[in-house]
Amino acid sequence: MNPPALTELWEQRWPECPPFAHWLRGRYPDRWVRFHSLPGSKRYADNETEYAIVLDRHHAVLSELDPGAVLLVVTSEWTEGPATTPQIWPRRSEIAPSAWHWQTLLEDPEEEPEHRTYTQLYAETIPWRRGAIDVLLRAVADDELANVILAPTDLRWLYHPYDGGADVVLPTREQRDALKAQHPEWLSQQSSGL
Repeated sequence: MNPPALTELWEQRWPECPPFAHWLRGRYPDRWVRFHSLPGSKRYADNETEYAIVLDRHHAVLSELDPGAVLLVVTSEWTEGPATTPQIWPRRSEIAPSAWHWQTLLEDPEEEPEHRTYTQLYAETIPWRRGAIDVLLRAVADDELANVILAPTDLRWLYHPYDGGADVVLPTREQRDALKAQHPEWLSQQSSGL
């Protein structure tokens, strides 16, 4: 997989949304579900027991989604200009040093030039197995990393972990409903699903 091929595949599979992880639920609300990563919708883990729960929930859903042998991992960094450096959150390069630059996006082109922030997207494929992305998932849970997207290499579904849970976008409403039914205790009690 290379940047042009990934871009073409993304545009075929997810034409209504550029790869901004936090936009996915708004662009695909009928195929979206959010799972909370701790009981009682607690946002952050305080101890190793709670981190184990966070990781177990991510692993459970990802295993049910079945990415296959290889998982696509998209991470983000932000810069004040279109160049890939200097980066605002250098933690990304520590967690995903093998990722290659995929593309640069400008979230709000209407913003004044001196206030613009550019999103630098990086991608890599890794062999999927339990524990393969635990460092990344913990960094996301601690809000050290954001705008992460996980997917199979054919992009048939998208998984966006965030500090507090994960948003999942599936190919159909029926698949979304089936996944929701497997973990009702991990869902929000709010009608919005947040």
